Amino acid sequence: MSRFNKNDSYFRKAKREGFAARSIYKLEEIDARLGILRKGNAVLDLGCAPGSWLQYAARKVGPDGVVVGVDLTAVKIKLPPHAHTLQQDMYELDLDALREYAPRFDVILSDAAPNTTGIPFADQARSIELVRHSLHICSQLLKRNGRWVAKVFQGEDLPALQSDARARFSAVKMQKPKSSRDHSVEVFLVGTGYRPEGDSEGENPKAE
Repeated sequence: MSRFNKNDSYFRKAKREGFAARSIYKLEEIDARLGILRKGNAVLDLGCAPGSWLQYAARKVGPDGVVVGVDLTAVKIKLPPHAHTLQQDMYELDLDALREYAPRFDVILSDAAPNTTGIPFADQARSIELVRHSLHICSQLLKRNGRWVAKVFQGEDLPALQSDARARFSAVKMQKPKSSRDHSVEVFLVGTGYRPEGDSEGENPKAE
C-alpha cells in the first residue's frame, strides 16, 4: 500500500514540485517560522529516506554548504553534488565518516520514526528513544549555538524529553506544522543555541 493518499493536497503538491515526500512542507514551515537553515550551513539529516528533507536542506544551504543524510533505507532520488547519503543505522553511526563532510554540523535534523505497532504507549516510547539518541548525536556532532529539529510522538513522556532538551539548548519550542495530518500524534521539537555539556554560556533555557 502506498504511504501517501493521492487525494492529499500536500502529496499532490510534493509530486508537482518534484519532492520525494509531503514531509518537505513540515520542515519548510518550521524553517520559515524559526530560521533553522541558512546558506553555507553543514546539515546532518537523520532518518532521511525517502529524501524530501535532504532536497529542501540542500536548496536552502546552497552549494557552499553540505548536507549529509543517514538512513537504513537507501535514498534513491537524485541529489545535488553538495548533498550526500550514508546507508547506516543512526544507533551505529560512523562518526569518522561523517566528520569527513564536516567536523561539526550547524544543524541536526531528525524525521526518524519507529516502526509502529499500533500500541500508542509502545510507539511513543520508541519515538522518545529515537529523539533522545538524536540529542546524544548532538553532543558528538553539533556545533556550539547549533540548531536541532526532531519529530516525536506526543505522550506522557514528552515533558521529560522537553526538559532534557532545554538543558542543552538556549531555547526549545514545540511545533505542529499545518501539513501534519489532523489525526497525527507527531510534533516537532526545535532547539536553538546549542550548549555543549558543561558549557554555562548562553541564555537561560526557554520553552514554548
